[in-house]
Amino acid sequence: MPAPTGPSATTTVSGGAIPYRPALTLLASLFFMWGFITVINNTLLPHLRSVFVLDYTRTTLIESVWFIAYFVASIPSAKLIERIGYKRSMVVGLLAMAAGALAMVPAARLASYELVLIALFVIASGITLLQVAANPYVAVIGPPATSSSRLNLVQAFNSLGTTLAPLFAGYLILSRSKGGTAEGEVVLTAAERYADAQSVILPYIIVAVVLVLLAIVIARFPLPSMHSASRRATAAERKGLSLWKHRNLVWGVPAIFIYLIAEIGVANLFINFVSQPNIAAISHAEAARYLAILWGGMMVGRFIGSFLTHRYPA
Repeated sequence: MPAPTGPSATTTVSGGAIPYRPALTLLASLFFMWGFITVINNTLLPHLRSVFVLDYTRTTLIESVWFIAYFVASIPSAKLIERIGYKRSMVVGLLAMAAGALAMVPAARLASYELVLIALFVIASGITLLQVAANPYVAVIGPPATSSSRLNLVQAFNSLGTTLAPLFAGYLILSRSKGGTAEGEVVLTAAERYADAQSVILPYIIVAVVLVLLAIVIARFPLPSMHSASRRATAAERKGLSLWKHRNLVWGVPAIFIYLIAEIGVANLFINFVSQPNIAAISHAEAARYLAILWGGMMVGRFIGSFLTHRYPA
């Protein structure tokens, strides 16, 4: 994939200069949305465990499918960006996410565990494309000296999405379901489980509509072009290049891997854990509000990080 070489061309579109801050604001909304949608899973897992009567292995398979999509879709996403560009790829990513969100409607109507997995895989694939396209954009659309600050800032908006998502899903999914409002373990009848399955329809329709609107805005917004700020390395240049020569990358990959194990493991099982009778004995809907505090702490840390990296070297 062509790599950005500098910020000079990223402030121009159709030959004219444009401010980068409006573009950064729009990109921050993308980070917000994929954080928001990703953390809806934290409330979806205990809900689906109740609806489909899942053990913890099949429950965590839901999140495994989500992150397997990141692994599967990453390289195809890079190839697509090479073919159609960063901006169009972001639009495609948003529309793919919307399609996956709408697929949750028949999944709920049919109460199909397998269809839920497929829908979530599609959503996660769209998020992968969005991340591959949006992160380089944020890095190069402003002064190089503040690129780390910009990345921290948009990640803070990502955390804002993760903080609000448990409140949104807790209200529209858990608080409107029999399993979500019961305190402790409860055995639902088949009719109650089918009724609970329907509670995911409205929130995912709302999410799909917002994603389509955001795709339209991105498509029409004069985002700075990155094509003129990037070029493909020559064969001679590629021969001397190796990702493994970058020490920060070599150590950063396992560090991110370990960090995600901790983050995902805690967040995904949090609601089920604290709602147990011998822990807090509260409903899933109430536990979702405490989950928002967990993600809110991460949001505060990222805003502080953006402030500090703006003033001190990363």
